[in-house]
Amino acid sequence: MFDLTGRVALLTGASKGMGLAMATALAHHGAKVVISARKQDQLDLAAAAINDEVGAERATGIACNIGYKDQLQALVLRTRAEVGPIDIVVGNAGVNPYYGKTSQIPDDAYEKTMKANVQANLWLAQLAVSDMVEKGKGSMMFTSSIGAFKPSEMLGTYGMSKLALIGLVRNLAAEFGPAGVRFNAICPGLIKTDFARELWDNPEVETRIKKDIPLRRLGEPDDFGGLAVYLASDASRYMTGQALTVCGGSNMWT
Repeated sequence: MFDLTGRVALLTGASKGMGLAMATALAHHGAKVVISARKQDQLDLAAAAINDEVGAERATGIACNIGYKDQLQALVLRTRAEVGPIDIVVGNAGVNPYYGKTSQIPDDAYEKTMKANVQANLWLAQLAVSDMVEKGKGSMMFTSSIGAFKPSEMLGTYGMSKLALIGLVRNLAAEFGPAGVRFNAICPGLIKTDFARELWDNPEVETRIKKDIPLRRLGEPDDFGGLAVYLASDASRYMTGQALTVCGGSNMWT
């Protein structure tokens, strides 16, 4: 049910943190993974680490800045040429260039946030979906956030972009469902990654945050490996258009 042997997975934002954890888990279950981020040297190290861990040559690193459509096009074309048609997409790359009130955000920071967190994932879906349509099956998952579900005085624009990403996922799920292609969003809580370091890298703050989490701990990148395998595999074949919240219980359904 969770076997991914022979399938090709393309991941963005995957040289470290959650993206690397998801790529490693997919490779463990047999997928050939193409990991992408901005720096090739980091990708080479990450791909080597994956291959060492799984004991097979299943990971390839291809540098790409998701903010540029031509680089995403090159990424998809190289993936097809070097590894094969794409079966799985994990859109994990994202940015948060601004910490402050939404009413005061500069235009360039707003545009960068929306372009990287929403439009780049639309571009990626547009570029890769034809492989899946041709096969009559495929899975794409995009990293949103629990910030999509609530307002924030200082991280509001980031949350807006992640809510828009869920909207994108739902619309693509409706559009491509008849072709057998599934789209889902992953909504992490506070995860101990470099991306979120400023939010947790303080013992007093970490202790306070943990008290609001029923499982009494922050998330770890490895908490997302199993979820990526589930969404990529036939185990989730009847799930599409969903936003899966992974937060230790801090954001329960209401």
